[in-house]
Amino acid sequence: MSKDLLLEIGTEEIPAKFMPGALAQLEKIAQEKLSEQRISYREIQTVGTPRRLSLIVRDMAEQQADRKSENKGPSVKIAFDAAGQPTKAAQGFARGQGVAVANLVEKDGYVYAVVQEVGQAVAGLLPSLLPEMIHSISFPKNMRWGDLDLRFARPIRWLLALYGSEVIPFTIAGVSSGNKTRGHRFLSKGDIVVNSADDYFAKLAANHVMVDQTIRRQVIREQIVKIATQQGGIANIDEDLLEEVIYLVEYPTALCGSFEEKYLALPPEAVITPMREHQRYFPVFSQDGKLLPAFITVRNGGADYIDIVRHGNERVLKARLADAKFFFEEDKKVPLRDRVERLKTIVFQEGLGTLYDKTLRLEQLSVFIAQNMGVAADLLPLIKQGAHLAKADLVTGMVYEFTELQGVMGREYARLNGENAIVADAIFEHYLPRFAGDALPEQIAGRIISIADKLDNIVATFSRGLIPSGSQDPFALRRQALGIANIMIRAQLQLSLPALVQKTMDLLQTHDPERRERLLQEVTEFFRLRLRNILADEGVRYDVIDAVITAGTDNIYDAWCRAKAIAAITGTDALSKAVQAFSRAGNLVKNFAAAAINTDLFMDEAEKKLYLAYEEARTKIDALRVRQDYEEILTVMAEMAATIDAFFGAVMVMVEDLNIRNNRLALLKAITGLTASLADVSKIII
Repeated sequence: MSKDLLLEIGTEEIPAKFMPGALAQLEKIAQEKLSEQRISYREIQTVGTPRRLSLIVRDMAEQQADRKSENKGPSVKIAFDAAGQPTKAAQGFARGQGVAVANLVEKDGYVYAVVQEVGQAVAGLLPSLLPEMIHSISFPKNMRWGDLDLRFARPIRWLLALYGSEVIPFTIAGVSSGNKTRGHRFLSKGDIVVNSADDYFAKLAANHVMVDQTIRRQVIREQIVKIATQQGGIANIDEDLLEEVIYLVEYPTALCGSFEEKYLALPPEAVITPMREHQRYFPVFSQDGKLLPAFITVRNGGADYIDIVRHGNERVLKARLADAKFFFEEDKKVPLRDRVERLKTIVFQEGLGTLYDKTLRLEQLSVFIAQNMGVAADLLPLIKQGAHLAKADLVTGMVYEFTELQGVMGREYARLNGENAIVADAIFEHYLPRFAGDALPEQIAGRIISIADKLDNIVATFSRGLIPSGSQDPFALRRQALGIANIMIRAQLQLSLPALVQKTMDLLQTHDPERRERLLQEVTEFFRLRLRNILADEGVRYDVIDAVITAGTDNIYDAWCRAKAIAAITGTDALSKAVQAFSRAGNLVKNFAAAAINTDLFMDEAEKKLYLAYEEARTKIDALRVRQDYEEILTVMAEMAATIDAFFGAVMVMVEDLNIRNNRLALLKAITGLTASLADVSKIII
């Protein structure tokens, strides 16, 4: 027999951004706890609104599964004396396991206790199991209330816990579980009695709560699309904003508001940002992509008094847009170039000067990167000017009021000031990527300044000893390092990471040799970990990643190419033979220093053939390495495998004659050197 389990944690409104993670945790915790307790079920579902986290487990067993275990005890020699009688060791072990000495089993020279554990009734386990689940949920920020020790995102106000139709009794934070829930805060009155998981959704729906977030998402999306169509436009439904909105409401009703057309004279981002970031509104665009003087918002309630709600939202947005218009008009009075000097008033980091100092470093580092990339000379002044103006919009009124517009307004003001389009675009693009999944810079100037800016942030912060650890990364350095790595990979940039770090340390005036060496190691290892993450996310096997990273990651794009080339033929017979052959050679010469090969000392035809194959392969690989054609290099390695195997079949390497032995080791050392810059093939698992 089986029953459904229903657990609802009723709270004050939980921050919307906490909800997806909390629901995912609750599902995982339930899976783990039920598995530990040997409780079977058909499926688990977690749903939630701002005021509740709910768990539904369908067809949960009424009885734990029985368990049989064999627990290892002392050896037979210790458990029994010469006469075959149980010793105190055997008696103590049997007593501890709850079995008779006579029932101990001998196996593999040891005694075992076979313990049969009969499953308990699940109803008796749930009063302790459900509180454990609740206590296991973690949040980015917790609260304490009253004199209670419990920490939770928001105060718990009620607990609904049913197994079938029976209440599971327990108490948390002074709140006892029962069979009652609560509907919409304003559209429902009094407690609602729930008889089972089957009527939970229907009773909440009757009291103006759409408890299933997937249904709310679908309803909100459909309402937004319908309203936008009625306005003759297209709604821009930002998925992150939609995800937030569904956890702000329990009973969604979308509505359309408008604003004065004069505000369309502002840059579109200056209108959209207050809508989306501050008011959680969805902008509406015309069929040809132009912003319309309309917005769509979602209220937590029905259609009653919708005009009053619309008017209130319009008034709030009008004030925001009026501020934006004022700041925009004032900002235009001062050219962006004239604002750079004011960066001297803003501290970059403690002990590292001002944003003006950072700007000077950014100019020099950007030019250094451009020169290392071989950028055309006529582009260098534009790159330097882009770096010079990159942070200037931080002292504008618009960015001070709407920080999300940094870079966006810099590009706009640069255009209005007549700056070159390359400079204007670079100001915006140097902030990219701003978050996971964000676009990467498309222009070469934007890529270069973006790398320079992020690298300066990373090295400067590391120089202060503020290295991210665990989940702590207050300066978002991991995101910035990932951004640099992704830019290098996607744009195929051939850059030496150590050279860039060294130059950055020069600009930061880090001159102490020991400190520089330590800082270089810390930063390069930090980037190795980011490269590992990128490759793992792209499905590259861990052993291939280890093999490539061991061979070197000074050039991030090059390391990525090597890993992708090996991953492309992973599991093939050709790679297996190459790895086995080169690994066997590598094992022999692991501690042998490279030495010159003397062809006069070759004693066997297999040696001569292997040397000729090596010379031919070296010539090919040298040319292929310049083109970074690593797939073809792997093909050359695979072709050599048979010759290496034939050599080992015909020749004994470790002969008594020291000269011959060392000459053969020198040949093998040279052969393994062909793969040294590609990967440590010994780490690849066949």
